[in-house]
Amino acid sequence: MLIWVLRGLFVVLVASIAYTAFADENEVRMQFTFMLAAIAVSVAFIVVDVLLPRKSLAALSGAFLGLVVGIVAAWGLGLIVDLMVETFFNSLADRTGALTGRASGIVGAIKLMVGTICCYMTISFILQTKDDIRFVIPYVEFSRQTRGARPLLLDTSVIIDGRVADISDTRIIDSPLIIPRFVLQELQAIADSSDKLKRNRGRRGLDMLNKLQTNDKVEIRISDHRLPNVEESADVDQKLVELAKKIDGRIVTNDYNLNKIAQIRGVDVININDLANAVKPVVLPGEIVTVRIIKPGEESGQGVGYLEDGTMIVAENCREKLNDEVTLVVTSVLQTSAGRMIFGRPEGFVPPGRRPRPTRA
Repeated sequence: MLIWVLRGLFVVLVASIAYTAFADENEVRMQFTFMLAAIAVSVAFIVVDVLLPRKSLAALSGAFLGLVVGIVAAWGLGLIVDLMVETFFNSLADRTGALTGRASGIVGAIKLMVGTICCYMTISFILQTKDDIRFVIPYVEFSRQTRGARPLLLDTSVIIDGRVADISDTRIIDSPLIIPRFVLQELQAIADSSDKLKRNRGRRGLDMLNKLQTNDKVEIRISDHRLPNVEESADVDQKLVELAKKIDGRIVTNDYNLNKIAQIRGVDVININDLANAVKPVVLPGEIVTVRIIKPGEESGQGVGYLEDGTMIVAENCREKLNDEVTLVVTSVLQTSAGRMIFGRPEGFVPPGRRPRPTRA
């Protein structure tokens, strides 16, 4: 609303200036014609402003810096043109040393053309390389200082996984979630795959993405950052790591390989699997748990069951108790990036080779 008020004031101000420009004239028709022309020009500027899809402060800074550098370069080249004319084309000057009318016009046109070319070249160069230039001091790059919460970059696997949407509902995420454009493209390619399994995974990812975008508890942004170093690369993981370094963000994933690559490149990673393991209930050796045995284990006599949170339990001497609930004493807990595994044995069970010590009378 405020921006439209500003635009309205802009039109009124331009019309007022145009009206007062002919305030002392008697030609009312000319006065109103000039005012209408000024209003039309101001409305045209507003239309261009509204229709511009994206506005970038970096692009504006680059254009301004390029214009300044171009003007300075044009001024220097203009001096060179004057010296060349003075040295090699003395016949073009009159007795006072000043250029004749025609010669002055030609030299002025040449200097104007040189200035236009310089401004165009410098603005074009800086706009095309603005991702590599920090506009603090020209051509000197400083490390980016991020204020506030660092953004979280989502990769394709974590979007398809869907747990990040449930985590967002808890309001624990106070950083903006960034979804790069190339991740969206990969997700779309998976959803359009001829393989049924991949197609279902891709459609699930699109559903999860829609769920995130409609969630008012978290901020979602689509990133269109250009990455000149890896622009032609088809490796999404490499682009994701490069983008995280550029915007000083953290990658959210459950991909083991991406996790390792990002750590090698010095990028912070949040692994959803590690987060899930961290919030699981802590089970210590000696505690009693009850579990249903659903399948035999790899070793002789072992049975396998799962707790409600999905933690796998390997039970000794329970192979014959499939589909039965058994009470186990926890013997050890194995924690890995892939998950948590608990080992236990039935109450009162003594492993072969172990005998209880006789008690003294």
